[in-house]
Amino acid sequence: MTAKVEIYTWATCPFCIRAKNLLKNKGVDFIEYSIDGDEVARNQMSQKANGRRSVPQIFINDDHIGGCDDIYALDRQGKLDDLLTVG
Repeated sequence: MTAKVEIYTWATCPFCIRAKNLLKNKGVDFIEYSIDGDEVARNQMSQKANGRRSVPQIFINDDHIGGCDDIYALDRQGKLDDLLTVG
């Protein structure tokens, strides 16, 4: 069983694209919330992400992972695959 992965993005954000590519390359299905120009959605994301308003914001099993740099750091440390696997 795989983890529930959610990512808040803007369509043209290069960091969002990099984060999604990492997940795709790992074969991970994720739910994407495109919040381009939607301040209501951005405020909701910010509340969920401990006040962070930058994109992307990534959640694995409802735990806030952070942004693009954070998910790549987890991958380099060998911790990401464990987070993506449930059970």
